[in-house]
Order: sequence, then C-alpha cells, then structure tokens
Amino acid sequence: MNDFWRSSGYHLLERDPDGWLAVTDDFLRAYMLRPEMQPVEESCDQERALYTALLDDPRLTVPPERIATLADPIARENYEFVLKFRDRLVESGTLERCYMGLFGGKRVPVPPLFVDQLAYVILRNALDGSDDPFLLRAGELFFRQQKVSLQDGAIMLADAETIETYATTGGFGNIGRLLAEAQTPLRTVELDILDENNAQSYWQRDERYDMVLNVTFGQRGLHALCHALEAWVGHFLKTAITIQPVRSINDPHWVWHTGLDIEATAILNDLYKDTEVSEARHKRILSLFRLEFQDPSLILPKTAGRPVHLAMAMTKENNLRLKPQNLLVNLPLATSA
Repeated sequence: MNDFWRSSGYHLLERDPDGWLAVTDDFLRAYMLRPEMQPVEESCDQERALYTALLDDPRLTVPPERIATLADPIARENYEFVLKFRDRLVESGTLERCYMGLFGGKRVPVPPLFVDQLAYVILRNALDGSDDPFLLRAGELFFRQQKVSLQDGAIMLADAETIETYATTGGFGNIGRLLAEAQTPLRTVELDILDENNAQSYWQRDERYDMVLNVTFGQRGLHALCHALEAWVGHFLKTAITIQPVRSINDPHWVWHTGLDIEATAILNDLYKDTEVSEARHKRILSLFRLEFQDPSLILPKTAGRPVHLAMAMTKENNLRLKPQNLLVNLPLATSA
C-alpha cells in the first residue's frame, strides 16, 4: 500500500478506539520543530531555555509571565499562538474533537494555518488505505487554496501556492527570484493534468502539489471530490451519506443548503431567498451537488426525504478555498454528533 502526505504528522499520532487521532507528545513536539519556533542566533537565553524545556516536555505548563521574559516580540507572539493551540489540543484529547470545537463561536479562535494543518492530518486519517490518486488530489482542496482555470468549458484546479511560486521564481527558488527581479524571462508554468496515464506518478509527487485536477461535470476528478467529502463527513459524524454532482438545482421544495466555501454560501443564500444573483456571480459557481443521508432518522423531520444542496464557487480572483468544516456544522442533523 502506498503511503502519502507524510508531512501531515499522521505518523506521529495514534488512533483511539473510535478511529480518531489521539494527541501524542511527538505530535505536540513537532510544532516546536517548525522553523519559526526554533531559536536563531539573536535569541535570548530565556527563549533558548523555554525551547529546550518544551522539547523535553511538550505538555509543560508555561505561565504568561515566562513568555513575557522573551526579548524578541515576534518570538513572544509565536509562543502565545502555539501554546494556546497546544493547550486546546491537549484539552480536547483528539485532533477531531479539537477541530470540531473551533467552530462553535462567531470567530475561529486559532490562525487559519492551524485549521488547515488539522484538516490535513485528519483527512489523512479518514483516507488511510486509499489507493486512488484522484481521491487524494481532490482531498488537497480541504487544506490548500486552488487557482481556477476555465479552459474551453473545462474547470481546472491548480495549487495556488505552486502557481505563485512558479510565477515569482519560475520554479528555480531563490535563483529564479533573482532572475525575476532582473526582469529575466522565466519559463511558463506547465503543470501536469492528472489523468489515467500519469495517475501513478502522484505517489512520488503527492507533496509537490504540482498536478492539476479536472473537476468538470462528468469527470473523474469531480466524483473523487464527492467521495472525499463523503469520507470526511463519515469520519466525523459516523453518518453514511452520498454526494453526487448535479447540473442545476431544480427543487420547488428546497429546504436546506450548505456552501462548501464563503462564495458558494453567499450565492446559495441569495438563491434560496429569491434574491437576484448577477450573471457574473452565477458564473463563479463551479459545481453543484446533491447530498442525501442513507439513514433519514438522523436528520431533522422537516428535511426528511429532501436533499441537501451543496455548491462550490470561486472568487472574483479565480481562487477556491474550501471550508470543509461547513459540512460538519451546517447539516440538518436531528442530534449533535
């Protein structure tokens, strides 16, 4: 069985009896090993001592007074963010419980980077054992922003950070950046479109993020995204669902909808309220879906026998950032999961 997404930290964790990821010292220690947390030449003695202490005991209680002794204000801020997040992880016990706990208030209490990292490793857990490169490439949408390209009716998704890297360095790192600053022409971005012929190469490049996913209606990439969404909901809510792409929403008894991103949520809300949606906003809709529960007793009575309408849309700048948490907190469940 091919391994994948090793940078997620999945291999530092352990599964509990429910299949969720129990927080381990090794996983907590990995946050201290991130480049922004490691001391530099200018770091003070207090920072070096704190860093060493947390490597020895990643669950060490650190009072605010100790963080205040750090000379570098950036270091103080980094420690405040990381330790608050660490405390949430430890208190939650599992990554899944921590993730779910982030979305109960008006604002998410941790930086987006931490939210994406949690989605990354949790989805790695949910998709463990998969041998389908299309499913895994579709899963990248859960934690990495995509750049959308519309080509002759096809909808192509490329990793936004990879596109930006090529645009600024031509793929040649710092040397490419120097060439760009000198206005030396750089090579055109040419990424491989994932297809049946090159799919097996995904296993060698799964963390290079350089394969384009075709999510046009009827294409394998869009169905793979549906299966990734099904696995995500099933893993968290222990609820079997089916998600299928549809060309349009033609439902006179529309009772529930969920956007998979901010743009789609706003558009679906307006359509539901019969608020006029401009042609330009309509064109931002990339995909529509129909979600159904296999066990109708799990959902609110008013939604029994009715589908949940889903949508995915890009921004004016052709960006797509999925919010997979929407499928966990915005479904018509009769009881909380």
